[in-house]
Amino acid sequence: MSDMKILVVDDSSVIRETLESYFTEEGYTVSGAGTAEEAELLLAEQEFDLVLLDIRLPGKDGLTLTRELRTRSEVGIILVTGKQDDIDRIIGLECGADEYVSKPFNAREVLARGKNLIRRVRKQRDLAKNQSEEPTLRTIGTWQLDTSRRILLNSDRSVSQLTEGEFQLLLALKANEGEVLTRDQLMDRIKNRTWNATDRTIDVLIARIRRKLSEDPSCPQMIITVHGVGYLLSENPQVDSLCEPS
Repeated sequence: MSDMKILVVDDSSVIRETLESYFTEEGYTVSGAGTAEEAELLLAEQEFDLVLLDIRLPGKDGLTLTRELRTRSEVGIILVTGKQDDIDRIIGLECGADEYVSKPFNAREVLARGKNLIRRVRKQRDLAKNQSEEPTLRTIGTWQLDTSRRILLNSDRSVSQLTEGEFQLLLALKANEGEVLTRDQLMDRIKNRTWNATDRTIDVLIARIRRKLSEDPSCPQMIITVHGVGYLLSENPQVDSLCEPS
């Protein structure tokens, strides 16, 4: 486990040292940073499996760093905040975070979440590096869902990375193509994640998937909203559209 690296980013030296000590005792290699700027220097030098990131930081905040990290990396990200406000949690997920914990937190719970996330990150990296494995491609409009690498490939060769939650939801929609899945059914598909999915979480993930599919949010043709019920993946997105004409 010593090759698994964790970065703890918190401006509180007490919290930072507490988490560093706890994860080190569990056999992880842990680094600490008091600001986003210090964290960026470490991230440029090393590949981490997990970042424990405080939202409220001096200078660049944790949400901004999360958004920037997610554009170039699939590192596991757990956001930590002192606020109980659900809005922070939703914004964090929209920025691409995997998990969310509120202070005061139980260190053992953070450890459990971290272990689960690291396993998933490692598995995804191993699949991406395995060049001998034939990719499993599933067609979604002009895109191909590569289930081995968990990415979207467009006909113009552009690539969109998927987080675990996005991948699981898109896979569920594809497996039930043309059928409406309720939010409850979609929540069941990601119940293995350590944070509890809600209706709002599903909506956030759907919005993120649509952006990655380059969908017009006012008139999506691939992932259709069935009001009062849930979502469906269109079997013929070039023709099907449930949008009202403007």
